[in-house]
Amino acid sequence: MKITFLGTGTSQGIPMIANNEPVCLSDNPRDKRLRSSIMISWNDIRYIIDCGPDFRQQMLRENIQSINGVLFTHEHADHTAGIDDLRPYTYKMGEVPIYAQERVIENLKVRFSYIFETENRYAGAPKLTENTIDSTSFILHGVQVTPLAVMHGNLPITGYRFGNVAYITDLKTMSDQEKKKLENLEILIVNALRIDAHPTHLNLEEALAFVNEIKPKRAYFTHISHKLGFHEDVEKILPENVFLSYDGLQITL
Repeated sequence: MKITFLGTGTSQGIPMIANNEPVCLSDNPRDKRLRSSIMISWNDIRYIIDCGPDFRQQMLRENIQSINGVLFTHEHADHTAGIDDLRPYTYKMGEVPIYAQERVIENLKVRFSYIFETENRYAGAPKLTENTIDSTSFILHGVQVTPLAVMHGNLPITGYRFGNVAYITDLKTMSDQEKKKLENLEILIVNALRIDAHPTHLNLEEALAFVNEIKPKRAYFTHISHKLGFHEDVEKILPENVFLSYDGLQITL
C-alpha cells in the first residue's frame, strides 16, 4: 500500500493570498502547501480522500491516469470544491464512485445540483455513483475501510482507516469508543494546524498528545497553516516517530 500526500495545507493553503508573513514568503518547496488530500493506492487501485479546489493541479502533478473513487471527510469547500474536476475521469472510465455521510452527499447535491440532477442534466457534468456511509466498515478491492467518527468543533465528520493506515483531518475531539478503532496502527495521519489553540482543529501540542495516546508506529501531521512555522524548524522539535508531511510525499508500507 502507498500513501501519496496530494496536499497538506489548511483551507487557505500556503502561501495564503495577500499574506506576507515569513512562511508565506519561504523558498522551501515544503512550505508550499495545497489543500489537504491524500491518495491511497495498492496494486492498480487508487482512492482519493477529499477533492478540494486544488484537485486538478494535484492530479496533473502526480500524473494520475485513473482513480477508483473519492471518499469525503466532510462538506467544507477545501475538501469538496474540486468535484467538478472529476469530469476527465468520468469521460475516460464512466461513473466515479463517491463515499460520504448522507448529510455530506445532500450538501453536495445543493451546491453542485447540475451534477446530481436527473432531468435536463448538463451533458458535461461528471457522472458519479453515490455511496452513503455510516459507522459500518466496508471493503474496497480487498481492503477493509473503517469510518471514524470525528468532531470538527461541533460538526461531525469522518476519518478513515484503510488497513493499518488512518487518515484524520480537521479533528478537534474524538470519543474513547472511536479511539479504540485506532489500535495497532502502522501510520496515523492527523491534522496539526498551528502553534496557538484553535476552536475546531488540533494545534501542535494537542496533535502530539493525540499521537502519544494512540501510539502508532509513525505519525504524519497534515492540514497545516503558515502559523505552524517553517517546515524545517518544526521537524527539528518533533519526536523521532512523528513527521511533518509535505506535498508530494509518498509512504510505502
